[in-house]
Amino acid sequence: QVQLVESGGGLVQAGGSLSVSCTASGRTFDSYSIAWFRQAPGKEREFVTSISRNGGSTYYADSVKGRFTISRDNAKNTVDLQMNSLKPEDTAVYYCAARVGSIYFYATTDQWNYWGQGTQVTVSS
Repeated sequence: QVQLVESGGGLVQAGGSLSVSCTASGRTFDSYSIAWFRQAPGKEREFVTSISRNGGSTYYADSVKGRFTISRDNAKNTVDLQMNSLKPEDTAVYYCAARVGSIYFYATTDQWNYWGQGTQVTVSS
């Protein structure tokens, strides 16, 4: 089992950049594919991006493609999400999620087994 803790959220102006991180417990971090989801007030949780176990493959939602970059460091048990050119519609609570196995491109919440508590990202206009 893995425990996930997000950090790094905050307030940024539109057009700005922000990075959020996910730190995992345990010694088998490289057994897990990792994803980021987000949930805005009154909306369903939506997929943002995901990364394979070794970090060699990534998958992005169309809404963030070209603006967000996911990366991981298995030696540090961390996954980072670099967010550039932020828009007010990116405002949400961002959640880190994990699943055991090599399939990393699931975009629905039911395919991800472990979740962090979330970190707030607010983009002002």
